[in-house]
Amino acid sequence: MFKTTVFKTLMVTLAGLGFSALVSAQDVVEGQHYEVLESPVETHAEDGQIAVTEVFWFGCPHCYRLQTPVNEWYETLEDDVSVEHMPATMGGDWNTHATAFYAAESLGIEEELHADFFNAIHQENQSLTEADEIAAFFANYGVSEEEAKKALTDFSVRSDVNEANNRMREMKLMGVPALVIDGRYVVSPSSAGSLENMPKIADALVEQVRAERAE
Repeated sequence: MFKTTVFKTLMVTLAGLGFSALVSAQDVVEGQHYEVLESPVETHAEDGQIAVTEVFWFGCPHCYRLQTPVNEWYETLEDDVSVEHMPATMGGDWNTHATAFYAAESLGIEEELHADFFNAIHQENQSLTEADEIAAFFANYGVSEEEAKKALTDFSVRSDVNEANNRMREMKLMGVPALVIDGRYVVSPSSAGSLENMPKIADALVEQVRAERAE
């Protein structure tokens, strides 16, 4: 959730772009609908893949609301697109949830519990900010609480959190949610005009990257 203005009204009019339908690469404008990083950020996508990095915080209500439109978009992506979830790290509960994300990933249960973790926080009012709470939650996915607590303090998990922190700085992100395309193009709620428009702008940027690579 953006710290300065949680949900700014789009300052540049998007009328005429037809966001009720798909947006083409020709419709989106740098500085209006997305930002370009001065230096591309390394992605985890394999060679030849177009990286889509969803930067989020489990505790962010806007990240939670983005889940439906962005997941619907993911279902439409072609095989040359690789989606990565990257938890934001801004200290406190943000880092705790990032640790939980990478611990779950290390245990092989992250994909299964991702949506449930969001729901537990935003629908069931659980904080999931204490190790005992997180371990008990993980136990619903076939791991023991002891295994979960060990994963939460594992060196590799701490390294993953530190890497996410470094990448977030390189992306110059001051809030979430954000969609970063090909490690270069950043789409935010304010640039897209709404959460629902974020996947549409991102899809146009995927198309743009695909066209760039074909030249």
